[in-house]
Parts: sequence; C-alpha cells; structure tokens
Amino acid sequence: MGRLASIDGVICPPEEAKVSVYDRGFLYGDSVFETVRTYSGEPFALDEHLTRLERSAERVAIAVPIPAADLALEIRRVVRAARNAESSARVMLSRGSGPLGLDPNLAVKPLRVVLVEPLTPLPTALYRDGIAVITVLTQRAVDATAYAQGAKVGNYLASLLALRDAKAAGAHEALILDAAGHVLEGTTSNLFVVEPARGQSSAGAGAALITPPLEAGILAGITRAHVMEVAGELGVLVRSEPITTTRLAVADEVFITSTLREILPVVRVDGRLVGGGAPGPVTRSLHAAFRRKVGMGAEPLPWEAADPLPP
Repeated sequence: MGRLASIDGVICPPEEAKVSVYDRGFLYGDSVFETVRTYSGEPFALDEHLTRLERSAERVAIAVPIPAADLALEIRRVVRAARNAESSARVMLSRGSGPLGLDPNLAVKPLRVVLVEPLTPLPTALYRDGIAVITVLTQRAVDATAYAQGAKVGNYLASLLALRDAKAAGAHEALILDAAGHVLEGTTSNLFVVEPARGQSSAGAGAALITPPLEAGILAGITRAHVMEVAGELGVLVRSEPITTTRLAVADEVFITSTLREILPVVRVDGRLVGGGAPGPVTRSLHAAFRRKVGMGAEPLPWEAADPLPP
C-alpha cells in the first residue's frame, strides 16, 4: 500500500513533497479542499466533490487553476499510481505564494495538491456499538462571513479545538452549536436525527429523517446528499429543519455522515443515551442501502466486518 503526493500535477513520494513556507495555505489557512474515497479502486462521486471544490473556491475568491475534468484525471492518476486496495485522497487548492501580508492580491498563482493514502477503516466496534459525541459552542472561520459560509476551507482551528475537547471527554466527535443554540454539524461530519413522522408515536416505518438546512451555514456534504436520496427510496420522510439541543436529546436515533466514515451511529450525546443506547433500525437500514448504492452490497456491512489485522 502506498502514500503519494501530487503537486501541480507532478507525482512524488510524500517525503519529497515540498510547498513553499510562503504559501498562503500554510500562512493563513487560505485554501479550500475536498476529501474523496474510493470504492473498488474508483473515486466515488468525484464530479460532485470537484463541483463543491469549485464552489468553495468561488466563495473565497480562489481561482481554480485547471478545468475540473483535468483535475479529475490528475486525481485518478495519483490513485492508480498508489496501488492501494482502497484509497482516500485529499485535494487542496491554496491561493498560492507571495510576500507576507493578508492582501490576497499578493499571491502569484494558485497551488494544487493531491495527497493519496491507503484507506483505513474505522474499528468495527464503532459501527456495531455506536459512538459518543459532545456539543460545543464555537464559531468557525467562515461563520463570520456573509458569503463564505458552507465553504470547505483549510482553516480548521475552531473545529480542531472542539474535537480535542471531544477526545478529552471520551467522545468520537464534537457537534457544533451556533449562537442560537442550534446544532449544525460535526467538526468533520454532517448530522441526522431520526424521530417519529408527524402523527406517529414511534420511529420505524413512520420515521422522519431530519438534518439541518444548508442555509444554517453547514457543509453541503456529499454523503449527506446520498443518504437523503436513499432515505427517499426507502420511504423515509426527509426534512431539512433546525435541530435544537432539546430536539437532539429526545431523538429516537442520531447518526453522523462523512466521506470516510459513511454512516456512524451516535448512541450518547453529552453523556446522555440516545434512544435505547444502541444503533437503531433506521440508521442500519439507511447504511445498508447506502452500501448497495456505492456497489458494496455484497460485502459485509461495517458493523459485521472483522477488524483488519495489524501490519
């Protein structure tokens, strides 16, 4: 299994990959990025990821240096060269290098970097038993802007510190709260809750799937969108609505989604059990449907798979 880097289209081993200390991504977090994973060796939803990358770049006024089709070929070339069974790829665009100073016009030209790593699955126990999360009131870099909300930028300091708090509390993820007390998303994930559909008394066939709206400033997650699609195919009602801490506390089921983790059940929030304290049936059925959608329906489900042996 291999790790490779590509800088402006030139592939090299990680130890040979070099970026200027004057690059604005390093100096100011002045960059945007995407994380892509493969299924059967092929990058999943690559066009969707690159469309979102372009949208993020537009929101922070970074010029995309090459057409999306060429960038897609570049990513596939690095993935093939790494020769992993499955890979994850981080695709980054920085504003580029220039003299010290915040003025974005000091940058000479955008820089693009692709980092490919072997995909390392999470331990089976996290899917089988579920995870704990905490809620954290904080403000991300893009939250304070009128036009960059929802952009996937390289400045992750607020989320990094929130995740540190989660780890210190024995939790897997931190859920971000806004000033109004609404739960937005995780530091690196989108949020869903399952509750009875209106007029129903319990979850299951009459379940509703609730996720915060994009207008709240959350990331338009690629996995989030596919989960909403498969939910509709299963007859689960999907609504984008604000989620308060109270609504989160009384949900029948809670789960997070991300490219690398797919669907991860949440069984404890701020120390309080969710539902019965175990992954619920709607979460399980959605994850199974998602796996079928990505062509992995014949493989063991993540909560059934054996953990990989240590190298």
